[in-house]
Amino acid sequence: MADRQDGVIVHDSGRAWPGYTLFAESVEDPKAVADGRGKIRLIDMEGAVVHEWYAETALQSHCRLLPSGNVIYPTRDRSMVTRAGLRELNDASETVWYYHCWVDHDFQILGDGNLLIHTITDYPWPELGPGLKRHPRVLEVNREQEVLWQWRGEEHLAELEALLEPEHWTFLQERVRGKFRFDWAHNNTCQVIPPNEAAEKEAAAGDPVRFKPGNIVFSYRSLDIIGVIDRPSGEIVWAWGPGVIDGQHKPHMLPSGRILVFDNGTLRGYSRVIEVDPLTGDIEWEYTSEPKEDFLSRYISGAQRLPNGNTLICSGGQTRLFEVTPEGDVVWDFLYPWHEEGALNSVYRCKRYSEEHCRGLLDRLRK
Repeated sequence: MADRQDGVIVHDSGRAWPGYTLFAESVEDPKAVADGRGKIRLIDMEGAVVHEWYAETALQSHCRLLPSGNVIYPTRDRSMVTRAGLRELNDASETVWYYHCWVDHDFQILGDGNLLIHTITDYPWPELGPGLKRHPRVLEVNREQEVLWQWRGEEHLAELEALLEPEHWTFLQERVRGKFRFDWAHNNTCQVIPPNEAAEKEAAAGDPVRFKPGNIVFSYRSLDIIGVIDRPSGEIVWAWGPGVIDGQHKPHMLPSGRILVFDNGTLRGYSRVIEVDPLTGDIEWEYTSEPKEDFLSRYISGAQRLPNGNTLICSGGQTRLFEVTPEGDVVWDFLYPWHEEGALNSVYRCKRYSEEHCRGLLDRLRK
């Protein structure tokens, strides 16, 4: 990594989707970083920093840019609980809103401004074996910090058993009583399902609509399982993955009705990005590199489908952000250049925004 060329090393302006890319470094202890602050950065297609925000707390990088130009970011899941939570920063890096909770891996901003937040809770649950267990919890809160809905993963094990093949349920049992006896699920995703063709097909067939807009996609990384939670009942209505995916991150449904997944390949030895048809379980699209081992992030990471059909990929362990066409051609490639002592030197996720979405910030910066 030390002798690699950093910054933008590929930019095919005719085929890459133009915009601004938001990401952050991962920082466990900001005091360990040279200036005591973690950085959230928005870059243009040439890799130039358009704006930086500074976080004086631990920092995990799945931040969101609001149309106002503010950003919302979560602290890392292992940060001090007294300072943990979601913070909204203005472009002067001042905190203008704060929700105190133990954020873990993901949150979404809903259409009405409410937030869907994945958190964790630790307490015994004998059905999963003896001792303390870490459980996934999803909350919907409004800006007044009222909890409007909540979901607890440990209460829905029977639904998983009913949905999985017997050998996959056995695999789950082996993992929760073995290697992952504490952090048995390690959910890293709460993605809201948009209008999509899978739901339309189920409705047209007169079947229960498992993939209806508003339902929630989750990802149990410890168990190689992705699934869907019905809103508002909380029932798990679909689950898939064991034997196919390996340590995955950020599954989310596309308007086509397929689910895009960053399949880390933690044990496999190479990563890939796949689209799975949830109605059939078939993988309809896959991106890997050549040789395959060149593309490997055993942890963190994610992918975003762009409006022109390309896919923006964050290979977080490699601190590489790159965009590929449906045919697998790399048309934008950025290598994170800000490695520094005290930071974890990884990028959890990234997100590409259009110029229109960024206009509130850009207009202020240009004054």
